[in-house]
Amino acid sequence: MSSITDPQPKGLPSVSARHIDPHSYPDGVAFLDGQYLPMPQAKISVLDWGFLHSDATYDTVHVWDGSFFRLDLHLDRFFASLQKLRMTIPFDRDGVSEILHNCVALSGHRAAYVEMLCTRGASSTFSRDPRQAINRFMAFAVPFGSVANAEQLRRGLHVAISDKVRIPPASIDPAIKNYHWLDLVRGLYDAYDRGGETALVLDFNGNVAEGPGFNVFCVKDGSLSTPAIGVLPGITRRTVFDLCAEAGLAATAVDVSVAALKAADEVFITSTAGGIMPVTMIDGMPIADGKVGPFTSRLMALYWQKHDDPAWSSPVRYP
Repeated sequence: MSSITDPQPKGLPSVSARHIDPHSYPDGVAFLDGQYLPMPQAKISVLDWGFLHSDATYDTVHVWDGSFFRLDLHLDRFFASLQKLRMTIPFDRDGVSEILHNCVALSGHRAAYVEMLCTRGASSTFSRDPRQAINRFMAFAVPFGSVANAEQLRRGLHVAISDKVRIPPASIDPAIKNYHWLDLVRGLYDAYDRGGETALVLDFNGNVAEGPGFNVFCVKDGSLSTPAIGVLPGITRRTVFDLCAEAGLAATAVDVSVAALKAADEVFITSTAGGIMPVTMIDGMPIADGKVGPFTSRLMALYWQKHDDPAWSSPVRYP
């Protein structure tokens, strides 16, 4: 297995200019088992609990125009998830940050989707005792991708609400970002069967929860609301609250019924993979006049403007 560069035993390698060629690594770069690798070479064992049992946690941050957006918040959540799952990695926050910077710099991409993850790993004896597994840290940077494509961002997404129920918080803490997505995938197929482009699933009380990798907001009479229970507290979701506080807009986390969502003046979804994205149709029916609304448009503009704010963004350390 060939590697791009090998870390030194007592720290991470410096990234030299000769390694940077975005044409050489169009699929991105991964960090795995102490090496930086072209993305197609990054592989894990079929015996890893992350694969066998979805026993893993991860976090994703994006790079836009050569800068990470809100990296500190993503690192906060990742290390909190590690602690809750009783996982340990051989890197502190600065070490993980350096690895993420290196993955992006080595790939050469200036717009990237960057992931840090840890699996439970595997034991040499195939033990079923998770305490016997050796936790495994990985990271990668791939070209930036969005939940919504350019056309959908212009005219708004068409969403269908599935009757599938999101895993309740008593089973899986939604604050721990995880790969338990079968409920979301089943919801997606429900949406596809009904002509939708993506899906929302319900919480255990029958209210709206979230979608595959995104939170949802609705606007009614100038006030914003987003589901409060059984959802991942997304970083982009938090960013909307921060933007609303700066702009003097009211935003609350509350129960959002299906009827309330459909009766909203505006609806949008939020994700690291795409930011703030409009929704103009739910279950085949338009939201209000079926056009992207003024609050959504204003928040979308503010969101991307914040990418130039040094308090919110940190430049990738390209050579």
